[in-house]
Amino acid sequence: MELVAPLIGFDWTLVMVLITFGILYFILKKYFFDKVHSFMEAREQKVIDSFDNAAKASADADAKLAEYSAKLEAAEDERREIIKSAKAAADKRAGSIIDEANEKASSIIKQAEKEAEREKAAAVIEMKEHLALLAVYAAEKILEKELDKSAQRSIIDGIIKEAGEDKWIH
Repeated sequence: MELVAPLIGFDWTLVMVLITFGILYFILKKYFFDKVHSFMEAREQKVIDSFDNAAKASADADAKLAEYSAKLEAAEDERREIIKSAKAAADKRAGSIIDEANEKASSIIKQAEKEAEREKAAAVIEMKEHLALLAVYAAEKILEKELDKSAQRSIIDGIIKEAGEDKWIH
């Protein structure tokens, strides 16, 4: 018996394994590898197309975002312009209302001044009439009596005192 087995030996099993492996390889290559290879290439192409479509969709989304941002900014500018014009119109309207109120106030003041002047003129006329009556009354009193200067003075003072107690404007 042999106690030591040779390290390298020739065995027909190894040859049969190699032949079986070769036959299996050629069968797989002819029927399986080509289909697997074409499937893998198709899958790879689909993945590449998916990435390209994703990149295109991302670019489209970025373009839409930029477009919407521009529209939003334009709308914001338009909003500011509308507010600015509305404020200007309101300021203009407020100015015209104030001017109109000032004109009405001025008209009312002028009318009141005219009314005061008219009443003052009427009061002056009435006072003149009253003074004329007093003067006539005083003259009658003086003519009734021939008085000396001190008596005339006392009569005039009495008339003035009496006239001071009367109301001038009825």
